[in-house]
Amino acid sequence: MHPESVKELETLLAAWEDSNGTRKAFELFKHHLESFEGVTFDFKARPGISYSLRAAHPSQKNRKLFTLVDVIDDDPAARWLSVCFYEDMITDPDERGDFVPGGLLGEDAHCLDLDEWDDEHVDYIKKRLTEAATSASA
Repeated sequence: MHPESVKELETLLAAWEDSNGTRKAFELFKHHLESFEGVTFDFKARPGISYSLRAAHPSQKNRKLFTLVDVIDDDPAARWLSVCFYEDMITDPDERGDFVPGGLLGEDAHCLDLDEWDDEHVDYIKKRLTEAATSASA
């Protein structure tokens, strides 16, 4: 990640009051993605709108990323997460996510939202992150 992006991410995390557990989930998702060899990150800060952690793998040839972990910043006191994937990279056996036409860099996406910590839902999203990372590195 570019040094300026690292600083922006650190600033976000330091200022994020985590009353609903979403910062904890964001950090857990980031650490989970870091466990996959070769995964790289880009970070886009748009205060008041969103903060986007974008994960990519060098094996990907036609796409710039394989997942986008968005921190939705419409209410900084109650930030929530939207974790998006290309529609063809994950499954959603419990149908917890939303189909978003053209929602990820112009391609169809599948997004799972998290507005408060929930052990089961956090684990469900982690499993989708594993699916996407495995697919991207293949």
